Amino acid sequence: MNKPKIYRYKTLNGLVTRLRDDLNDSDFVLLYAYNGTGKTRLSMAFKEKGKKNGQSDTLYFNAFTEDLFYWDNDLDNDTERVLKINEKSKFFSGFKELALEERIFAYLERYAEFDFKIDYEKWEINFSKQIKNPAHQSNPELPEYVIQSNIKISRGEENIFIWCIFLAICELTIDGTPSYDWVKYIYIDDPISSLDDNNAIAVASDLSNLLRSGVSEVKTIISSHHNLFFNVVCNELKKNRSKRYFLHKNGIDGHTLRATDDTPFFHHVALLSELKQAIDSDRINTYHFNMLRSILEKTATFFGYDDFSRCIHGVEDEILYARALNLLSHGKYSIYEPVEMGTDNKELFKNILGAFLGKYEFYLPEILAE
Repeated sequence: MNKPKIYRYKTLNGLVTRLRDDLNDSDFVLLYAYNGTGKTRLSMAFKEKGKKNGQSDTLYFNAFTEDLFYWDNDLDNDTERVLKINEKSKFFSGFKELALEERIFAYLERYAEFDFKIDYEKWEINFSKQIKNPAHQSNPELPEYVIQSNIKISRGEENIFIWCIFLAICELTIDGTPSYDWVKYIYIDDPISSLDDNNAIAVASDLSNLLRSGVSEVKTIISSHHNLFFNVVCNELKKNRSKRYFLHKNGIDGHTLRATDDTPFFHHVALLSELKQAIDSDRINTYHFNMLRSILEKTATFFGYDDFSRCIHGVEDEILYARALNLLSHGKYSIYEPVEMGTDNKELFKNILGAFLGKYEFYLPEILAE
């Protein structure tokens, strides 16, 4: 197999031009990239490129989208907590007239168990949730559950709620609603955070189903660092005209694009390359065990194995390695607060990765070494 070509861009503007050109003959561009690559800056540069006479052509979802919402915690009385909406943003074009509650709730009920009400005069949202009635145990005649209003939902619940608003707006855009007829492109950057695998799959599937219904109306770019989410989106959209890339930061400002069409799921190989680089630099952190197990599980799925340990079957100390991966990959280790492994675990990690790479000869790209 020929080595896939790597395209290099010294500026974001050059990269944006490439992506917009790709969408002339494709419905979707899918980008896999690690955190810190500059995905959010790229999405904003893409939006700015499409501005003409102050009019944008891109509806986007990224970290800045969440900033359009902020909490009023009612510090004086601590009773009327509401989520405020920045009504000046074009994101909410026609929001008041269209009354989106039903569309939003149709998505929200798939992921969460709380209700909401939008006050379009005050531009604020009130949340409520059904909770167990503490008085029911002592007095069974009282209802077992009661509705608690004016609650402050968790950060994760807030994220998924905002995401459901975005899906509802995408639906309006695809349906040709005049308030969103300015949208030519939809740019989605890392739509999920802190979701378990089941919800990650559900979010990716729901998004793909929605976007497929509007391929003749708008073109879409999706970028993500989430392996499972990216996998599902790739599979869901593979029958459509789409281009897939691994996006990598090259130096201080430059970026590289590597097409994954001829080497599907290249990001798994890139993760292996990252683990190899961690060993070579002796910067092996606890979360690297999670990454290694994830790669073995996906390799097992590819080969049709019923367990990831089959990927190291036949190697010396396979039982020890399987137990170590089981035990050491269950911690909630964060890439944002890395903790270095102890010496013994480092050695064990090196041996497991070495045994795996010895059994399966992956081509590990030079892109990360650059």
